[in-house]
Amino acid sequence: MILQKMQLAKIAATLVTLSVLLSACGEAEPQAAGAPPAMRRLTNEQYRNIVADVFGSQITVAGQADPLLRTDGLLAVGARSAHITPSGFEKFYGLAKSIAQQVVSEDNRAHLIGCEPANTAAPDEACAKQFFTRVGRLLYRRPLLPGELDTAVSAATAAAQTTGDFYRGLSVALAGIMTTPQFLFVVDTTEPDPKHKGQVQLTAYSKAARLSFFLWNTMPHAALLDAAEKGQLDTKAGLQAQVDLMMASPRLDVGMRAFFDDFLRFDQFETLEKDSVIYPAFTVKVVEDAREQVLRTALDHLIERKQDYRELFTTRKTFITGPLARIYRIPTARPSGNAWVPYEFSADDPRAGLLTQVGFSALASHPGRSSPTLRGRAIRESLLCQKVPDPPGNVDFSLFEESGTNNKTARERLTAHRTAPACAGCHKLTDPIGLGLENLDGVGQLRTTENGASIDPSGDLDGIAFADAAGLGKAMHDNPATPSCLVDRLTAYGLGRTPTSGQSAFVAYLKQSFTNDGYRLPDLVRRLATSEAFYAVSPPEPETKPVQAAALASQPQEKAP
Repeated sequence: MILQKMQLAKIAATLVTLSVLLSACGEAEPQAAGAPPAMRRLTNEQYRNIVADVFGSQITVAGQADPLLRTDGLLAVGARSAHITPSGFEKFYGLAKSIAQQVVSEDNRAHLIGCEPANTAAPDEACAKQFFTRVGRLLYRRPLLPGELDTAVSAATAAAQTTGDFYRGLSVALAGIMTTPQFLFVVDTTEPDPKHKGQVQLTAYSKAARLSFFLWNTMPHAALLDAAEKGQLDTKAGLQAQVDLMMASPRLDVGMRAFFDDFLRFDQFETLEKDSVIYPAFTVKVVEDAREQVLRTALDHLIERKQDYRELFTTRKTFITGPLARIYRIPTARPSGNAWVPYEFSADDPRAGLLTQVGFSALASHPGRSSPTLRGRAIRESLLCQKVPDPPGNVDFSLFEESGTNNKTARERLTAHRTAPACAGCHKLTDPIGLGLENLDGVGQLRTTENGASIDPSGDLDGIAFADAAGLGKAMHDNPATPSCLVDRLTAYGLGRTPTSGQSAFVAYLKQSFTNDGYRLPDLVRRLATSEAFYAVSPPEPETKPVQAAALASQPQEKAP
C-alpha cells in the first residue's frame, strides 16, 4: 500500500513536471508558415496620412478614391483584392495633380522642395534629383531604384522644357510618382532567406511598411527606414526596439483608431441617415460625435489606461459633448459647446459599455426605428466574428413593420415575424441579443415603452440570460468569443489578409497570451508586431495576382501642358 502511494506520488510529480514544461513551451511562439507575397491598395485614410506626413497638414487632399470592399469583416483585408478601374485611376490622378501643385506653390516650395533651381524658367536636374531622392524614398517606402529616379528626373526635365517652368515640371513628375503602383499599393517584396535554402523573406523595407501601417496607419517614417537600411529590423532586438519606440509615440492612437474604425465597421457612418422628424436632436454634429465617442472611449480604456478589453462592454466611463448630452438626456453637468469632457454614467443608469453608446445603437438601426435584428447581427458579425446568413430575397417584412393592437413592441412583432420558417433560423441568432438593447430607440435615446406598451429588454447570448442592456454587456464580457474575435480581427488587420491554416497555431498562441496578459491590448499589439509570424512569407505562387499593378503602370500619364 505504501509502495503504491509512492508510485502514485512519483506519477503525480512527473505529471506536474510535464505540465510545467508544456506550459513553458506554450509561451514560446510557434512556427508559422506565411502566405505568398501580395499587394494591397492604400485606404483613403492611409493616403491622407502619407500626404500629411511627407508634405505637411497644410496640403489638402480634395477627394477620395473608390471605396474598398469589406472582406472577412475588414476593409483592410478587402484592400488586398482591390483593383483600380479607369475611372478610379482618374480620381487618383486628379488627387495627385492637385497635391503636386500645392507642393510646388509659392507658399510651400521654399520648405518642401529643399533646394532652389539655378533658373526657375528651365530644368535643373540636380535640384530635381535631390527632391525626388528624398521624397521618393518616403512615398515608395524604400529608396528609388536608379531607373525610377532617372524616370522622375527626366519627366520633370521634359515638362520644364515644355512649360518653361521648373516647378511646373517638378509638379508633373511628382503627380506621376503618386499614380504608380509602387505608391498606391503596399507591395510585399521578398528576397532569398539566407537561413533557409529555397525559402524567401520580406525585405527589411517591406517589414518596415507592414509594421508602420499596422501601428501608425501610415508609411514608415525616416528613422524606421534608416533602421531597415541598417539591417536592424532583421534582428529580434532591433525589431523590438523599433516597436517599443513606435508604441511609445502618440501616433499609436492613430493606428489603433484606424483599426477600431474598421473593426466596428464605422465606414457606415458615411451613409448613416435618420428621420429628422422622428429624431430632431440627431444632427450632423451628433453623427460625428457619436463615432468619435466610441473611438475615444476605446482608446482611453485600452491604450491610455491599459484596461481589460472585455471591460469595454461594461464600463460606465466615457466622454461626451454638448450635442451628445442632449441625446443622452443628461440633466445636470451638461457640457457646453463641442468640447469633449469625461463622463461616467451612474450605477443605476441602464447604460453600460460600448453597446449602449449612440455610436453603436444608432448605427445598427433603421432610419426611423430601432432594430433588434440589425443590432444582434452587428454584435454577432463585428464583435464575435460569427457570420449571420443574409435574409432570403422573398421575405415579407410586413409582419414586423405593422404595429397592430397585439404587436406594439419589437419583441411582439419579431415573434410574429419568426413564424416564417425561412426566417426563424437567422432570427434565433440575432433577436435574443438585439432585444436587450430595445430600451434604446433608433438613435440611442433611452425609453421604457414603445407604442404605449412596456418594453421587455431581457434576452439571451449563447445560453447566458440577461435582464437588460447592462446585462448584455456583462454577457459579452464573459463570452470567450469576445476576446477571441478581437485577436482574429487584429491579426488579419495587421497582415492585410485572413491568417492561413498554417498560422492557426500562432493565432491560438496569441489568444492564450492575450488571456494570460489580462486581455490588455497593448501587450497583444506588441506581441504580434514583434513576432516572426507577422513577417513570414512563402515563395510566390506560379501565377501571381498583382496583375493590376501592371495594368495601372500602363495607364497613360498626362503630358505637360
